[in-house]
Amino acid sequence: MEAVIEAIAVAMREDPRVFYIGQDVGAMQGSMQGTKGLWEEFGPMRIREAPISESAMVGAALGAALFGQRPIVEISFGEFLPAAMNQLINQAPNLHYMTGGTARVPVVVRTRVGDGPYGGHPQDYSAWFAHVPGWKVVMPATPVDAKGMMTAAIRDDGPVLFFEGMSLSHAARAPVPLDAFETPIGPARIAREGRDVTVVAVGSSLPLAVRAAGELAAEGIELEILDLRTLRPLDRDAILASVRRTRRLITVHEAWVAGGIGAEVVASVVEEAPEVLVAPVIRIGAAAVPVPSGKVRPHALPNARHIVEAARRVMAGTRA
Repeated sequence: MEAVIEAIAVAMREDPRVFYIGQDVGAMQGSMQGTKGLWEEFGPMRIREAPISESAMVGAALGAALFGQRPIVEISFGEFLPAAMNQLINQAPNLHYMTGGTARVPVVVRTRVGDGPYGGHPQDYSAWFAHVPGWKVVMPATPVDAKGMMTAAIRDDGPVLFFEGMSLSHAARAPVPLDAFETPIGPARIAREGRDVTVVAVGSSLPLAVRAAGELAAEGIELEILDLRTLRPLDRDAILASVRRTRRLITVHEAWVAGGIGAEVVASVVEEAPEVLVAPVIRIGAAAVPVPSGKVRPHALPNARHIVEAARRVMAGTRA
């Protein structure tokens, strides 16, 4: 969270066209303290409080972007994205194409998804938007990528959806450069090299994969972990390169399995290089129910144990 806020603050200091709009983002400092310190530094003209209307917030941001501003609009939680679907689907990704390249929409839509520290609003709709041409869709998993990808998103001349896994918002710390820098939107990152199984992890699933890899290493099974980082455009080259090394594939994300980005990862391998796979593919994600609350929730979400068991199965299921 601090890395994202720092990226926004640096961008606002450098470029007066950047402003922020959302609900309770001012003196209250945003959901989960997601705008802490911004209102005090930049004031109410650049940290704009919005009414409880996601469609109005996104619509206002799109209008400002069309007239040369570079807005960041916060939808506090991903569950509320459907309240602005006309702006998010029919307008933001299409305006550049519908105007023959004349219009630019440099807007960042920031939101939070998944299991969080207080248990609210966990549904993850990120795959919906990865389906839509015109959007760039990112979900960083580390502090350094959170800052670098937010900087890249703000500087992009097209619309970018910036998803934050809530379980990562106040999680592990890591060194982050103080100055502005960009982490390119698109390329995936090898988070751990391995020889036996490729695990393509998204957002909050990355720590789960790292934990599983440590346990499996003691058994002689080496996971290669690919941190996807960007859902659209998908880094098919990195996926294929890793699977060609390991010849086995597991995908894991906090969103539901059916229609999730993991399915697109698997399709990319099957379409381009089906011959390299020596074992069935396994997809891991949320159970096919609305993500529940309370003590039931852990039973509906992926965990490190699921990855460990999946890796054992794909190793045992190697085809002759």
